[in-house]
Amino acid sequence: MAENTQTAELAEFQLHENDTGSADVQVALLTRRIAQLTEHLKTHAKDHSSRRGLLKMVAQRRSLLDYLDRSNNERYKKVIEKLKLRH
Repeated sequence: MAENTQTAELAEFQLHENDTGSADVQVALLTRRIAQLTEHLKTHAKDHSSRRGLLKMVAQRRSLLDYLDRSNNERYKKVIEKLKLRH
């Protein structure tokens, strides 16, 4: 069940049917994982290894977003808007 919802959500970020590695899809996957880890850390405040992983994911997402901003600004704006990353 979880895989079906994940596939449906990622379909809007895919550039073509079998796209699993574009920056858009990677940012969407990282955003989902970051949200899950953030919830985990709210209840497990002393889980420092998960916190380190979270910080690495946030940095990776930032790098991918910077790349998108440099290479294709329209895709960058679309991803930011769909994921509601900027306020």
